[in-house]
Amino acid sequence: MATAKKKAPAKKKAPAKKAPAKKKAPAKKAPAKKAPAKKAPAKKKQFDKNFLKAQKALLLEERARYVRSAESLRAEADALIEGREPGDVQFDEEGGEGDTLAVERERDLALSAHAQAAVDEIDQALNRLKAGTYGICLVSGKSIPKERLRAIPWAAERVEYKTGGFLRR
Repeated sequence: MATAKKKAPAKKKAPAKKAPAKKKAPAKKAPAKKAPAKKAPAKKKQFDKNFLKAQKALLLEERARYVRSAESLRAEADALIEGREPGDVQFDEEGGEGDTLAVERERDLALSAHAQAAVDEIDQALNRLKAGTYGICLVSGKSIPKERLRAIPWAAERVEYKTGGFLRR
């Protein structure tokens, strides 16, 4: 008889040592579905297109008038000294005409410079019109009233800032 060997029972393996449990990073939340982006409330247009168109026409008309004025005053001032020599001024009892001509010339030159300054202000207003900032006070950022713009289309400041009024005392 053959002796049968009994199989030794299989050794049970010791349970494997578990590595210490890693702390799981908090689950990343799926980005919440965003509500459709709200459009910023459309700024109410400062002035309507018809008003701006009328103001532009007025600005161009005023500009042309001031340019003509500046040129004619300059020409007048130049005409006063044409044909005159520096020693032509007479200072006796019958004289005085030289003084009058000099004063007239200086007045014409000053008025011409004033007209040219107005042309520059009008050009700045036209640039603000193109940029979309026409009618906004350069000092405060507030709206300039339509009445003021109708009276002075190139106005860049509200009355209270132009005159040094209430806030500058």
